[in-house]
Amino acid sequence: MSLRRRRHRGDKPKAQVDMTSLIDLTFLLLVTFIVTLPALEQGVSIMLPQAKTDQLPTKDKKANTVTIDALNRVFLNNKPVTHEELETALSAMQAEDPDVPVLVRGDERLDYGQVMSVVKILHKCKIRKMALVTVEK
Repeated sequence: MSLRRRRHRGDKPKAQVDMTSLIDLTFLLLVTFIVTLPALEQGVSIMLPQAKTDQLPTKDKKANTVTIDALNRVFLNNKPVTHEELETALSAMQAEDPDVPVLVRGDERLDYGQVMSVVKILHKCKIRKMALVTVEK
């Protein structure tokens, strides 16, 4: 018995799409997103100090992140800001929500005083939920 279908009069040829290349492209995109997603989540690339940490104070709310890189540039939620702009933005956030959580990510190559200048701004803005982010030992 033949596996071919015989064409009868009036039958039109059926179009077929080869899905192999489409599936290959889908897996290629999937792998690309899996590899690049962790880099996108971090934002500003810094070397965090190593220490044993407790759970961060984020709970249900999305924490705002203040990052200080090795060149002493300050970022609020991955956007570069000056110390004055940081103070203004944090004061506005605190006025809107008194329990706004803030995570401070400081590069380990920074001087202690540079990180403390940002912590002083947080204290001045009356931020109550603040944590210094480190890498687990």
